[in-house]
Amino acid sequence: MAANTTDNRNGTVISLSEVVPDIMLGVGQVPAQGGYAVAGAPKVSIAAGYRVMRAARRMGAPVSHAGILGNGPLASMIHLAFDEAGIAHIGQDRIDEDSGFRIMLTDDAGVKTMIAAYGAEAHGEGDCFAAVEPQAGDVVHISGNTLTNQTAEGLGEFLGRASCAPRERRFDIVLNPTSALQQVSDQLLETLTLARPIWSCNRRQADVLALRLGVQPTDARRITVGGDIDDAMDDLCLRLSDVLGASLVIRCGAKGAWVVDRTAEKRGTRHEVTHVAAIPARGSHTRSAGSCHTGVVCARLAAGDGLVDAVRLANAAATIAIDRSENGVPSCPPYADAVALLRKADA
Repeated sequence: MAANTTDNRNGTVISLSEVVPDIMLGVGQVPAQGGYAVAGAPKVSIAAGYRVMRAARRMGAPVSHAGILGNGPLASMIHLAFDEAGIAHIGQDRIDEDSGFRIMLTDDAGVKTMIAAYGAEAHGEGDCFAAVEPQAGDVVHISGNTLTNQTAEGLGEFLGRASCAPRERRFDIVLNPTSALQQVSDQLLETLTLARPIWSCNRRQADVLALRLGVQPTDARRITVGGDIDDAMDDLCLRLSDVLGASLVIRCGAKGAWVVDRTAEKRGTRHEVTHVAAIPARGSHTRSAGSCHTGVVCARLAAGDGLVDAVRLANAAATIAIDRSENGVPSCPPYADAVALLRKADA
């Protein structure tokens, strides 16, 4: 099980992600243009790539942030959160602007509306990741937010290095893409695909990625009247992984996760789809536990676990994270708690 490492690795999780504060507001109804609405008390949390890194730290992995931070009160909030979580910031710091922020409006029906104000994190240049030198056994995390703005230029330069080529690479890359993949340039999408990272998607992101790559998304004909999606997800996983030529994780909430681990091909075995069942959660949440899940996967890969084992522990951690949500945001548990739940589920 995922509690045991397979080769005693002690890699670092290096995130190239953007980190910004989220300001969450509950409103009865999002106002029309020119309208007015009264919101409840604001709930502020450090978000985006921070939640992935915090989850990796909770699993005991060393974590470094190689993204860009600004200079001002918002960046100071992020630095404080990094210090509290034990995350080292090794990326660039811009002195000419502050970090950005996002406003999340949630109405009575639970529909979310997001407004993003870009800051330093989105204004990187081609050399913004030039100082990032992953070592053997490290895991590089790439967030979908970094794919859709100016910082994407630096990401393309990073992935274009000879050391990032799949046959030369001695570290893993985990990419969780954005649902706004239509905004990602053709050139960057080709660069991402050729890099053959481990793709970690939710079901919506997987369907968007499939459409962008010319692959038929989830086949509704394979979903049973009772809502069983197993056949549909097996089919989508295999088709999408074949086109990507890479390992793939598709998260489906309470349905669990579907995994294609193509690293097995290196050992001469045939790759196949593995369904990793979820462990039912009792709590409620307004934000996804996907960041927790991805962070745990990154941490366990850095520790030497195989992909399926890493996903099994990530499923357990996500369940606890939902049960321990803070202001509706799932909070990743410590490693020992996730292992204990996984062992209980396996008993």
